Amino acid sequence: MDSGYYAAMTGLIARTQALDAAAANLANAQTPGYRAEREFFRSVLLGPDSTDSQLGQTVNNYGLLGGDQLSMTQGTLQETGNPLDLAILGQGFFQIQTANGPRFTRDGSMQRSQKGLLVTDANEPVLSSTGQPISIPPGDVSVGADGVISVAGGAVATVGVFAFPPGTQLTAEGANRYVAPRNAKSVVSTDASIRAGSLEGANQDVIQGTMDLIVMQRQAEMMQKALTVFHTEFNKFASEDLPRV
Repeated sequence: MDSGYYAAMTGLIARTQALDAAAANLANAQTPGYRAEREFFRSVLLGPDSTDSQLGQTVNNYGLLGGDQLSMTQGTLQETGNPLDLAILGQGFFQIQTANGPRFTRDGSMQRSQKGLLVTDANEPVLSSTGQPISIPPGDVSVGADGVISVAGGAVATVGVFAFPPGTQLTAEGANRYVAPRNAKSVVSTDASIRAGSLEGANQDVIQGTMDLIVMQRQAEMMQKALTVFHTEFNKFASEDLPRV
């Protein structure tokens, strides 16, 4: 079978997956704290012995779509005036406690619950830098750039901003919360600051997202047309040329 058929099939699968990612990015362009997903490619051959031979080096130059990974670029900040709306500047995530365990998010839409805890819009506790729920007594609240929460001028807790070692891939759960790998250990971020009264938007530009979606769709259509051409040629070969052999 013509190798071009396999190349076109691989291209169609890759562009279809990229099209799904582009559509999800565009759909969440207005979601606070959303991290856009970008496709990445890997080599056909993996492992330390993949380039030991000239053939292996040649084949390994042919890339396959390895999947999607989160973009950690900074999103734009929007002022809200709510002192408990928090935006992260730099690398890191807020940690929240859910029914399914700890989760991480850049969505800083927070409020004080009836029990006096700092919680998300879904009433899930936001954790401090020591990994504990944050209790906020009544009074005027302010949050410093270092995450320290003060009530009536007195510090009560520090909002945790956690980071992971380079190369750690978080898994998206819903629109703007993420699950860390089982063996990954988070640490308090040292290069992040907090801006109170603001929310970080998605790090996906609407115009760029629209262009990406159009490009991916056209590339997928091209691969589909190429498959149709190969399929037609195979049918012709099977019906006309093979009987003559």
